[in-house]
This record gives sequence, C-alpha cells and structure tokens, in this order.
Amino acid sequence: MKYDLIVVGGGPAGLAAAKAAREAGLTRILILERDKELGGILNQCIHNGFGLHRFQEELTGPEYAGRYLAMLEGTGVETRLDTMVLEVTPDRRVCCINPRDGYREYEAASVVLAMGCRERTRGAIALPGSRCAGVFTAGAAQRFLNMEGYMVGRRVVILGSGDIGLIMARRMTLEGAQVLACVEVMPHPGGLTRNIVQCLEDFNIPLYLSHTITDIRGSGRVEQVTVAQVDENRTPVPGTERVFDCDTVLLSVGLIPENELTRQAGAQMDPRTGGAQVWENMETSIPGVFACGNVVHVHDLVDFVSAESERAGRASAAFVQGSAGQAGPVLELQAGQGVRYTVPQKLRLSQVEKNAEVFFRVTRMFGPARVQVRSGEQVLARFARDRMAPGEMERIAVPRVLLDKADAEQALVVEVQEETP
Repeated sequence: MKYDLIVVGGGPAGLAAAKAAREAGLTRILILERDKELGGILNQCIHNGFGLHRFQEELTGPEYAGRYLAMLEGTGVETRLDTMVLEVTPDRRVCCINPRDGYREYEAASVVLAMGCRERTRGAIALPGSRCAGVFTAGAAQRFLNMEGYMVGRRVVILGSGDIGLIMARRMTLEGAQVLACVEVMPHPGGLTRNIVQCLEDFNIPLYLSHTITDIRGSGRVEQVTVAQVDENRTPVPGTERVFDCDTVLLSVGLIPENELTRQAGAQMDPRTGGAQVWENMETSIPGVFACGNVVHVHDLVDFVSAESERAGRASAAFVQGSAGQAGPVLELQAGQGVRYTVPQKLRLSQVEKNAEVFFRVTRMFGPARVQVRSGEQVLARFARDRMAPGEMERIAVPRVLLDKADAEQALVVEVQEETP
C-alpha cells in the first residue's frame, strides 16, 4: 500500500505535520504511533502553560493535543496505534509491526520523522550508589502520577533542573510530598525561568547550583542521598557533602532525540543536537524524508514544535506535488562564539521566501547582548537580547534580502557579542 505521506510518531510534532500536509493538498496520509492513543507526551502533561504562542491562550497538555486532534477529525488522515516502526529505508519504505496486523511494509512518497525524545537514565549518567528502588526519571514519575494514579514517593530529591523535573517538583508538592531539594551540576538552571519561579521559588524548594548527587544509599528502597558541591570541572569538592533523608530520587538530566530510525535510514546527523541535519524546510539529507520536533533538537515550548512541524508537513506536500523550488545557492550555518548549535544547518536560498527562521541555544548565561549573523567578515544582521540562558531556546528570523548578500563560499556564522557597559 502506498501513501502520499507517512508520519512516524503521533505526538505534537506528528499531528502538526499531518495537519499541514493535509491542508496543503495531500490526501493519503498515515500516522504510525507506538502508544495506544495519539498526543504523545502531552497526554501526561496535565499542567497549564501550553499554547500561548500557537493559540494565544493557556492550555494543559491534553487540551493542546485535543486542538490538533479536532483539526484532523474528518480529514481522512489514517492512524495505526500500538504500532512500532522497525525501519525507514532511504527509498521511503516504512516497516512496522502491531498486534492486530502483524508485520507490514508501506511505501510512501514522503516521510516525516516525528519520534520525539527520551530521557537520560541513571545508567546513562553513571550515578553512584546502591541499586535500590525509588529512582525514577522525572517523565516516568510524571506518567505514573498523572496517568496511572501512583504516588511515587513522599520525600523527594531531584537531580537536574530540566523543565520536567521542575514541573514535577511542583506536582509532587501539590500531591503532598516534600521536595527537599533540586540539585543542578551546572552553574545555571537547565529549564525555563518561568518554571524556576513557578515550580521552585513559589513553593520554597531550594535549588543548589553547581551541586550533584555523589551517593545513593538504601536497602530495598532509597533511604539517603549525599549531595556535594562541584568545581568548574564538575568534580565533587571534598568537605561540601550534605545528606538528605529521602525515599525518592527523580532524574531530570537531559533528553536525547529518538533517532535510531533516522540513523538506520542513513540520514546525516548533527552530533551537537543529537538529531538529523536539516535544510530550511526540515528535509533531511535523504530526499523526501523530513524530520521535526524533538527528534531534531530538544525544544522548550511545544508551540515551537508545532510551527516547525507544520513547516515540515507543507514541505512534504510540496515534494510530493513536485512544487519544491529548484536548487540554487546553498548557505551552510555554523555555530559561532557563544552558540551551541543552529537548526537548520543549511539554507537553500531558492526555498526562502521572506525570512529564514533559525533556532539556536547559547552555551552559557548572557546579559545584554547581540546575536550576530555574518558571512565572512560581513555582518548581515544583528538582534538585540536583554538576556539569554542555555535552558531557553532562541529564535531569529533573517530576512531573505540580507541572505542574498551572503557569500556562498563562506559559512553563515551565528554568534553572540556581549554588550560592553
């Protein structure tokens, strides 16, 4: 069976891509989702704060997913739930399996990869101590509490200050648990400022920056953790240890784009993002295979995931319909001073109409600064910022008229220049 588009993943990215592709004229669209319902991670995010950019109102995660499900209702977009995709080939064959249909292979004129990301676990960060019960990733604890109805602990220490961990600090407190501390190895928080304020400060939960857990002790269940300060090399400083009596440790130590299928298909990867290298329209190095959302790079707001994924959906429709622009000058983006990565990694000027939208994260905290885009020694654009933090994704829109002045032989460098007092 052949489809115009197969979307791998039915979370916010996949739903947005399918919606945009349908609106752009594709009729045979299939969404493959490994869970038993569409919506992805949004289904367990019962807190509000979603949709402020996309819908100009504050929604919970399930409400946000419900908006996209309503948009897809009656469009004829097909779905296969409880379906695990095993392989995506360079010629756009998608191999999958589920309990009802068994093994199936589908052909697609285009594919959108929207598998999202997964959490780093205790093993991934080599956290020392006893191998006792009571150690959860923050996302697993969120699912247990919000969807399964299980209270995972009463006295909690959180390692890492990613957004899921911060939100779970508040959620556990509201459910009657005592969150003793949030411990972050970096000298700056990993999550959004609004979550630091609303989830920690509003509940008087202490945040220990430049600290980490050096030991977990417990017989059967977590009983104590030892926390120590770390130096500039993230090495524990002797004599700074403090012990917390607790029964639960939540890990919020980073997310990893779920890219086994992407690598297997042969797409070029970016080691800085952990995702595929993409063009301005979210197409990977494999023609007709697009990627969007957290499988490309970890976002902080689902609104940005939706906007990016709708772009991928429209681009997949243009590819199938043969209306994609012709090849022209190509500009390669490069992360300069103060910038960790950029998405996209390459721009085809023929595909840029008015502006090229570029997402990036900074390497450290910045006060007043300028984001600068230059080609060689020529500065094409500057964007003022009052502050920037590694935990918050930045976005700039570079006008096409300025990109036309760039030297195609030179990398397009995105960098940060601090303002001098």
